[in-house]
Amino acid sequence: MTAADFPALLQSFFTDRLLRQRQASPHTVAAYRATFRLLFRFAAARLGRAPSRLVIADLDAAFLGEFLDHLEHERGNSARSRNARLAALHAFFRYVALTEPTHALHCQRVLAIPNKRFARGIVEFLGDEEVEALLSAPDPATWIGRRDRALLLVAIQTGLRVSELTALRRQDVALGTGAHVRCHGKGRKLRCTPLRRDVVKVLEAWLRERPPPLDTPVFASSRGGRLSEDAVERLVAKHTTATQGRCPSLAGKRITPHTLRHTAAMQLLRRGVDRTVIALWLGHESIETTQIYLHADLGLKEKALAHAGSSGLAPGRYHPHDKLVAFLEGL
Repeated sequence: MTAADFPALLQSFFTDRLLRQRQASPHTVAAYRATFRLLFRFAAARLGRAPSRLVIADLDAAFLGEFLDHLEHERGNSARSRNARLAALHAFFRYVALTEPTHALHCQRVLAIPNKRFARGIVEFLGDEEVEALLSAPDPATWIGRRDRALLLVAIQTGLRVSELTALRRQDVALGTGAHVRCHGKGRKLRCTPLRRDVVKVLEAWLRERPPPLDTPVFASSRGGRLSEDAVERLVAKHTTATQGRCPSLAGKRITPHTLRHTAAMQLLRRGVDRTVIALWLGHESIETTQIYLHADLGLKEKALAHAGSSGLAPGRYHPHDKLVAFLEGL
């Protein structure tokens, strides 16, 4: 392998680094693969070269910066998506720096490309009335309606990610004493989430309609296979639209499967469950991730304000006494 052998380095990155050494998940591999596919299209348009003819020197910091700007301004990617693509590029060039030290300076410049900062919006979640309206949308007289209601109920109560929901099999659901669902979540962590009695009853009725093999998907498609994540997004959107007439507050919200996960977290938080428990429940890597829910609920802030006593001081206004300080304050 020569120092400029980009195709061999990229193949080795995926097969040796990602699959053998890190044992990366299929989601990670797919995300990194998509990044390089987009990069190849951009390089073909700008450089007029096929992917197999690219060399490491072609992919310098300036060129990759143009690629990231292209993603954001021409393809309409958000800053969050841009940062995800940059993370894939950083991972590759860290591998190149380790494998081909002669390119260490080149890689250092690429690794110095910073993530783009962006404004974080308030977490969207459903209130109790909105949850009831959404759960009443599927038609219980149809097989698909019963499946959709069971899926929505499990999603709202457990807070499972959409990938975890679609991966659930019959053997992952225990409905006896200590009823729970098991899943392998992000980071390959095995997680058990308890089920409420009303959810257990719905699942018991639903699973009686499913074929007996233990590896059968809990929420299958009409053909019996595993539901895709896109299919779950479509059914959530469909039932949200059908419910907007009965629950006008849903009209102004964009409800996705991840919104149901946020709803589960907010229900736990409002019932006084400790944040460390919520982090374990949701499979968060760090409790800091759970902090976003504290900022989302105005009711929690109002309760905190109600417990804050008055200082007894009359309100006043700060007036700088120094001319230079006054100049700075006026900027």
